[in-house]
Amino acid sequence: MDENKKNVSSDIEEKAKSLSELQEEKLRAAYARKKRRKRIKTLVGWLVVITIFSVLFVMYNQYQADRAAKLAEANKTVTKETTVYETEYSVTIDISGYVEAYDIQEAKFRSTGSVTGVYVEEGDEVVKGQLLASIDSTSQEVALQNIRNQIEEAELNGSQKQLELLRLQEKNAVNNLDYTNIYANFDGIITSVDVSAGDYFEAGSSVLTLVDISKLKAKVEVDEIDMQYVKEGMEASLTFDSMPGHTLAARVSYVPMLGRYSSSGIGVVDVELTIDDPPANLIPGFSFEGNINVDGQVKMLIVPQSAVKTERGGVTTVRRKTASGEETVNVSVKYLGENLVQIVSDNIKAGDVLIYDSKSSSNNMMPFMR
Repeated sequence: MDENKKNVSSDIEEKAKSLSELQEEKLRAAYARKKRRKRIKTLVGWLVVITIFSVLFVMYNQYQADRAAKLAEANKTVTKETTVYETEYSVTIDISGYVEAYDIQEAKFRSTGSVTGVYVEEGDEVVKGQLLASIDSTSQEVALQNIRNQIEEAELNGSQKQLELLRLQEKNAVNNLDYTNIYANFDGIITSVDVSAGDYFEAGSSVLTLVDISKLKAKVEVDEIDMQYVKEGMEASLTFDSMPGHTLAARVSYVPMLGRYSSSGIGVVDVELTIDDPPANLIPGFSFEGNINVDGQVKMLIVPQSAVKTERGGVTTVRRKTASGEETVNVSVKYLGENLVQIVSDNIKAGDVLIYDSKSSSNNMMPFMR
């Protein structure tokens, strides 16, 4: 009996063990299947990402290739020709500046001493030659009288050479006496008086200022290209901020023979204008803008700006077509804007054909372009 119980118990244990092992195998199999599915999903995900990046990479490379091709086409240079075109136009030279007194006298004593008289005040109107101020002249008068006494004696007993020398000394003494007075050099108005009777002044010290504002003048800067049109006597029109709505007439009163090199790197000439009858409310120092008008029509040679090349050193050149090919010509030009250039030198004429390199994408709409 006991033996049978042991066998039954042993069978039960073996069956339980078999069931446990079977259950464990099922769980392991399920876990393995789950793990395989997860690996497959991960692999599929990476395949999708790689595919997307591959497509984007191909598209980007294609875009860059297309862009490079378009840039290459746009930057491709082609040789073009253009004919020098002649037209007529009215020249207006823009100017600006400020007006000055027509003449200024900074009056100074030319000798040293005590001031004995001041005969004008600020605002007085004076005429040319009028006595304005005096300085003590005692020593100069004594010196002059001594020389004249010597001249009288020399006329009686002296030699001709001695008399000639004394005459020169007399002339110098007269000048020294005259240096003790200040006279007006022109008709004008006293604008400042910096001296009073009794003051002591050194030679060369400024005493008073006289100005002539019956006319006004101004210097205007005209560049070297526009100077070919400017002549003395030409009319100019000026406008002032101090006189809105009014235009004043001026004239070119002086054209200097020498020019100068401006801070902007071009040659200019300081042309002088004169306003002959200025209004009373226009005073020196007021600024203006305006223009110089050139009478009649002026002929102009025009080419595209791209046909002109600026070399090192600022030299401008064009390539002119010839029967045997082409030649390089140095030219002077004036840039007009709108991609146009005026040829101002006389070694190019209307009808000349110029050759130049241009971008293939450029579109020049000039009527004379071939």
